[in-house]
Amino acid sequence: MGIVDVVSEYCSLPRSRRHLKKRKQFQTVEMKVRIDCEGCERKVKKALEDMKGVSSVEVTAKQNKVTVTGYVDAGKVMRRVAYKTGKRVEPWPYVPYEMVAHPYAPGAYDKKAPAGYVRDVVADPTAAPLARASSTEVRYTAAFSDENPNACAVM
Repeated sequence: MGIVDVVSEYCSLPRSRRHLKKRKQFQTVEMKVRIDCEGCERKVKKALEDMKGVSSVEVTAKQNKVTVTGYVDAGKVMRRVAYKTGKRVEPWPYVPYEMVAHPYAPGAYDKKAPAGYVRDVVADPTAAPLARASSTEVRYTAAFSDENPNACAVM
């Protein structure tokens, strides 16, 4: 490696941190925001539509759900809604009912969840330790399962 190669390597590096900035990924941000009336809905939409990188804003007032798509950062979107509207904002904590193995286990079932949704215990294991079966429980239930050809016939 000659001196010309070393010098050209240094010349090709970015000179400031501005060039190191990564471009944001296109993503969907779902949040839970309490929406009481049409005025609240308008306020949330207005706060987000002016934001740089936002492609679309969908507010579902009945579920208290706000969905934002675009080249945005989830944290910035949530902070902006909280700042502009003065409302408490949290990530969307629910998943469809079918995605959880034991949807009625303590911690997974939530009376406040919209119809067809339960708490996301798959992503947060500390939220509901009873919602997942241990390996011992799985072995016992498999031993008495109708789908297991070698199952015990006592049951």
